[in-house]
Amino acid sequence: MSTASQEDLAKLILRLTIGILILLHGIAKMINGVGPIEGMMVARGLPAFFAWAAYIGEVIAPLLLIFGLYTRLGALLIAVNMVVAIALAHSGQLMQLGGNGGWRLELQGLFLFGSIAVALLGAGRFSIGGRGGSWN
Repeated sequence: MSTASQEDLAKLILRLTIGILILLHGIAKMINGVGPIEGMMVARGLPAFFAWAAYIGEVIAPLLLIFGLYTRLGALLIAVNMVVAIALAHSGQLMQLGGNGGWRLELQGLFLFGSIAVALLGAGRFSIGGRGGSWN
């Protein structure tokens, strides 16, 4: 396998991993609603309808990553979603370690920095968008 093919395969694995794992959170929100997020928004003086943006960051954006269509945009949307999630729900845990010694926000950090990596790398050849276009 050529180096270029290995890089494209690595991009596919990263896109699918971040996309599928975030999408599962979005599916849970579709089933259970965004009520808890609305409460966090209101508690911070923000309009409750901002909570609906979670569907963009956790359903639409992951689908863009999975299919490799407007991948960089999808990855940036996930990164923004994760910054908001960390600020709203996890800011008190930023400097904490978990029970096993790892960072308390390992999962959120993986989603945030993994999506930034996808935004920088692009979709690769194994995608609907292929190599063309700056947003793939």
